[in-house]
Amino acid sequence: QVQLVESGGGVVQAGGSLKLSCRPSGFILSFSKMGWFRQAPGKGREFVAAIAWSSSYTQYADSVLGRFTISRDNAKNTVYLQMNSLKPEDTAVYSCNRLRTINPVEAGDLWGQGTQVTVSS
Repeated sequence: QVQLVESGGGVVQAGGSLKLSCRPSGFILSFSKMGWFRQAPGKGREFVAAIAWSSSYTQYADSVLGRFTISRDNAKNTVYLQMNSLKPEDTAVYSCNRLRTINPVEAGDLWGQGTQVTVSS
């Protein structure tokens, strides 16, 4: 069964850090363009960050640029999202996605279940 599993969410104070992980099963991550998205309560899903299969290209939403870093370890079949200087407005459910395209970013059909990130002020 092809699926994505996220982990690493939690509750953190403003200014703190968290590192999310996304690990797929049923397919090899190294051949896939991957992205992170988030959905805050009462809002639509928004793009956060994307990474090409070779890590040679990354893209970020303006709201997280300079604070978040997307990376991947193809040997471990895992994609990461390092989140620093977290703000209360970063509170959301974060999900990873196997992208259809990366430039421009277009989400594919495969989503994980998401991991909750809560930033307290």
